[in-house]
Amino acid sequence: MRIGELAAQTGLTRDTIRFYERIGLVEGGRMANGYRDFPPEAVAWLHYVRTAQALGFSLAEIARTGEELRAAPDVARSLSALFEEKIRVVDARMAELAALRAELATRVGTGCPLRAAGRPG
Repeated sequence: MRIGELAAQTGLTRDTIRFYERIGLVEGGRMANGYRDFPPEAVAWLHYVRTAQALGFSLAEIARTGEELRAAPDVARSLSALFEEKIRVVDARMAELAALRAELATRVGTGCPLRAAGRPG
């Protein structure tokens, strides 16, 4: 299918699809007239990419895990493992942000935002 049809079926822009092609996230061939030609399964793959991005996965993670998933004997189990790992990453980031928030809170009202309360400065 040509890029315009792929864009219409996925809700992505042609530029986004071209970018994904440039970084190796989706592959299309060339027709004799030079137009891009994408396989029908590119629609499902690009829907997966959009969903994975909405769930916080980077394009690099999607590219890496996409290859792993295609080779996985049990896709559901592999996806669950990916989600569990992502939850651990999110939990760690939340802990970092909570610590940052606490540190910022100690600096409120100190007269100098770079000096923590009770510390000489």
